Amino acid sequence: MGSIVQAATVLNIQKFSLDDGPGIRTAVFLKGCPLRCAWCSNPESQRRDPQVEWRESACIGCGACCAAAPSAGAVERAGKRHVDIRNLSFSSPEAEAAIAVCPARALTRTGETKTVDEVLEICLQDRPFYEDSQGGVTLSGGEAMVWPEFCSELLSRLREEGIDTCMETEAHVPQQVFRAVAAHLDHLLIDMKHWDPVRHRTATGVGIGLIGANTRWAIEAGLDVLVRTPVIPDFNDSLADARQMARRLKGLGVGRVQLLPFHNFGEGKYALLDRDYALRGTRDLHPEDLGRYRHALIDEGVEAFF
Repeated sequence: MGSIVQAATVLNIQKFSLDDGPGIRTAVFLKGCPLRCAWCSNPESQRRDPQVEWRESACIGCGACCAAAPSAGAVERAGKRHVDIRNLSFSSPEAEAAIAVCPARALTRTGETKTVDEVLEICLQDRPFYEDSQGGVTLSGGEAMVWPEFCSELLSRLREEGIDTCMETEAHVPQQVFRAVAAHLDHLLIDMKHWDPVRHRTATGVGIGLIGANTRWAIEAGLDVLVRTPVIPDFNDSLADARQMARRLKGLGVGRVQLLPFHNFGEGKYALLDRDYALRGTRDLHPEDLGRYRHALIDEGVEAFF
């Protein structure tokens, strides 16, 4: 009996990344995430399956897509009638039909199913850059660990090729899954968004217990862990939040944290999915805005940097 071919829904494969671990890296973004962060800059990564996007600027409002996908229904946005993509599952034949019939190409697909072999082939193309920069491959998302078998096989094969491995994770997955995937990693980048379980659940849809337990285990197991905290206006950006976060991090054995100032880069993506963005109009933050915040962490004994 042959082995199972592992596959996952890949959102994007970004080459020459400098922000996803040490050195020059290839970042593989997988679709699917158990969190629903209000500030998410990649809302198209939340669902596991491919999705249909609608580009208002291209749409001519002809309604051809509505006729091709009648079960999804129709809506009108900006005076343009088009298929309701919120009800259009890409597993339905109607999705492909709606995309194909659009004369203005206003409908597109986001996400593509790829096997481990296909992703590995792309990653190995840049082996010389990894070797020169001490870089490698980073799996990200969404939350890559919602595809544990795919991740474990890909990471294992990368390591067999001598490629450095890293993962960006929310760490909100079952502990046995987290530990199995982490066994194939050289580095872990773990996001921790708030110290207060109530506020964390309100803004993300999940609690902090599992995230904390997995982070503590990774540190105690001696893994190379970097905790990162996105600093979001009116959510976790006060000096009191900084002090409380430092105390929580120290309780988990975390001695340093990378601060990620909030940005609105993903705002336009919500329109493509016909979704509202809760933080529309919120101002971006920059490192120079967070000097006192950083020093509040440092004063509590946690090294903080950007």
